[in-house]
Amino acid sequence: MSKDNDRLITKRIIALFGPHRRDVILTILAVLVGTGLGIVPPFLYEVIIDELVGQKRLDVIGWYSGFTLLAVLLGAAFTLLYGYMSVVVGQRIMCDLRDQLYTHLQSMSLKFFTNARTGDIQTRLISDVGGVQNVVSNTITDQLSNIAIVTSTVIAMALLDWRLALLSIALVPFFAWVGKGVGEYARNVRKGTQEQTSEINSMMQETLSVSGILLSKTAGNQKVLSEKFAAENKVLAGWMIKSSVLQYMFFGMVRLITQFAPTLVYWLAGWLIIAQGDTSLTLGKIVAFTGLQARLFFPMTGLLSAQVEIMSSFALFERIFEYLDMKRDISDSPNAVIVTPDQVTGQLRFDDVSFKYEDDQPNWTLSNISFTAEAGQLVALVGPSGAGKTTLTYLIPRLYDPDLGTVSLDGRDLKEMRLDSLGAIVGAVTQETYLMHTTVKENLRVAKPGATDEELIEACKAAAIHNHIASLPEGYDTVVGERGYKLSGGEKQRISIARAILKNPRILILDEATSALDTQSERLIQESLNSLMVGRTTFAIAHRLSTVLSADLILVMDQGRIVESGRHQCLLAKEGLYRRLYDEQFKGENAPAR
Repeated sequence: MSKDNDRLITKRIIALFGPHRRDVILTILAVLVGTGLGIVPPFLYEVIIDELVGQKRLDVIGWYSGFTLLAVLLGAAFTLLYGYMSVVVGQRIMCDLRDQLYTHLQSMSLKFFTNARTGDIQTRLISDVGGVQNVVSNTITDQLSNIAIVTSTVIAMALLDWRLALLSIALVPFFAWVGKGVGEYARNVRKGTQEQTSEINSMMQETLSVSGILLSKTAGNQKVLSEKFAAENKVLAGWMIKSSVLQYMFFGMVRLITQFAPTLVYWLAGWLIIAQGDTSLTLGKIVAFTGLQARLFFPMTGLLSAQVEIMSSFALFERIFEYLDMKRDISDSPNAVIVTPDQVTGQLRFDDVSFKYEDDQPNWTLSNISFTAEAGQLVALVGPSGAGKTTLTYLIPRLYDPDLGTVSLDGRDLKEMRLDSLGAIVGAVTQETYLMHTTVKENLRVAKPGATDEELIEACKAAAIHNHIASLPEGYDTVVGERGYKLSGGEKQRISIARAILKNPRILILDEATSALDTQSERLIQESLNSLMVGRTTFAIAHRLSTVLSADLILVMDQGRIVESGRHQCLLAKEGLYRRLYDEQFKGENAPAR
């Protein structure tokens, strides 16, 4: 990684502290006072020891012992204070970072989530952010503390004896060299560990969900999955071993240096006193100096440890910033306006729209789509699988934007409307119903957070699901399980329909809304949907043509194009694709009246 990139990351990390400037300043002041008090005891020890050896004045020893105790207590108090403040600042920054990352991911288009693995997203949001927590909460504050301790200690050591101080400081470059080498290696280890953790999380999310377990059991490939997991887990273990060995080697070298340093000081002091006849070095001064030296090497160890931690955390910050820097391919334009549902009539127009999911995709998913759905009309989309029906409906709530052409609502390009406004105007009942692992009540309130219990009940009655919910052990407070697996497909779909009824949108999208229902339930739901569709522009995708016979406009799609359009009787008379689909579906059966 380039030095320019490292500097950029460093600036961004420092910028995270900006909103908490006042607390940071208070923390720094507490650090300075605490570290200043920390160098006082060795000077007091010098007086106490020299008094013990020399004049032996008990009153002086008593006073200086009291001063020492006071300095230690005050130093401990300020250490506790800046420790507390650093945790507060760190946790607030972590909270901000998680909020930013989650909000940014929420604003990403559907395309991002179809290309990303859920496990990787979760790793970056939870594990990566958690991995930098120690750096933000403790390491940076510890760095300030350690720098202050080292600086004040070096000055104090020089005041006691500059010759002994030079000897101690001579070991500092070796500390820095060790820290730099270990830090660079630790960065690569940290990155490899997190990437492999992401791989493991993705595999667990995909294979240990309800859907994943059903697939593995019905496919009978549990052994294959276990072997694959074991292989990936072994790779992760290898990275973890490297990380642990690195820590042991680093701290072992630091411990060796800190134990060797006092020996050099005693040797030099002895040489100065015996060989050179130096009378300025007293026993108290030597004891005070070695006390300061111990105080020097402890924060030096902390500085190097922090250096290793910060350099290795850059790999995590890179992963976090990578997501934060992803551009939103669908966002509000500068001139986007707020449009409320009561300002919309519901006329929707596609004007020569073409779209494909990937730029390098050879063929268009949708090609030259043009039609107008008048306000309140029921527009049916029919055609073989893969014809582009669902993709067309994705363009209405701007889950995707067209590559060519425009989609407009009441004559206004959808791109000129705020996304949150469009979200309030468009409602959908999709083919795959998604329910969260929470109560029926909370799943319904996704559509209308402030809905009353009475409104929930009315919506469920309209969707013919109220009686079933009421029969559940805890009624509307029953937890539906992951993805709603405690409910049948038809029950889940009726709850999804109830959500649409509760939202009361101006434009309604029904993507195989009754596909999971039996004949009796479908009839009940169809009656509810007929009431719901009154006064709304509705787009209905259905493979069962019997459900769209009364549509105001039927769009027949094939290979991303509209090949026919019109009403049911007109399309039958054309003897085209619609007629062929109709005859194939009802071959050998009593077809509905034409």
